[in-house]
Amino acid sequence: MLELKNIYFGAQSESGEKQILKDISIKFNNGFIAITGPNGGGKSTLAKIIAGIEKPTSGRILLDGEDITELSVTERAKRGISFAFQQPVRFKGITVNDLIRLAAGRDITVSEACDYLSLVGLCARDYINREVNSSLSGGELKRIEIATVLARGTSVSIFDEPEAGIDLWSFSNLINVFERMRENLGGSIIIISHQERILNIADKVAVISAGKLTAYDEKSAVLPELLDASYDACKVLKKNVREV
Repeated sequence: MLELKNIYFGAQSESGEKQILKDISIKFNNGFIAITGPNGGGKSTLAKIIAGIEKPTSGRILLDGEDITELSVTERAKRGISFAFQQPVRFKGITVNDLIRLAAGRDITVSEACDYLSLVGLCARDYINREVNSSLSGGELKRIEIATVLARGTSVSIFDEPEAGIDLWSFSNLINVFERMRENLGGSIIIISHQERILNIADKVAVISAGKLTAYDEKSAVLPELLDASYDACKVLKKNVREV
């Protein structure tokens, strides 16, 4: 289990330190957790703090009871935390097969690597020997990155806005991938997203706004109010546009 206790995070600005996260306390049990909220609310910062890319100003991060607050990205990865960026990294000269084998951390066969590609909806023979470079589309890279997460088999998998920069067709396939991932991977799958379709397949939904955790509960308890609020905000926006 992953637990965050009283997490604060501040960043320097021209006017001094700006508080981005304010006293976030949350427990992530096994299952699919979606984190959503307004832009600039601190969602991506929270994901980076969990992964170890950023360190909190104060507070503690516990993984299965161990305090990992001071551990590096590499040390956290060894303990079972995976992080997928909004824009997956391209690796010129490295094949998809190489990348999956590196992620697995063991000498897996080509057949095993192909199985991971199949799980994310890619035809293995068309991708296994391709380079992870600019010849791959955003949707293809996203699915390959998820295949590497599956190969790692970590207890905590974090995805920062996985829908960013991909087309509608790829997004539909991405939803199917996450549904299969929940069935096959287990552990905690944490996804930062604004997309209603992703929120709808989550077990729990957390809402972060202005750096604070404003809601965290079962999807059925959070989504109706969240969607109603979004609908009301859209009505106000349309009214203002008409008046202008």
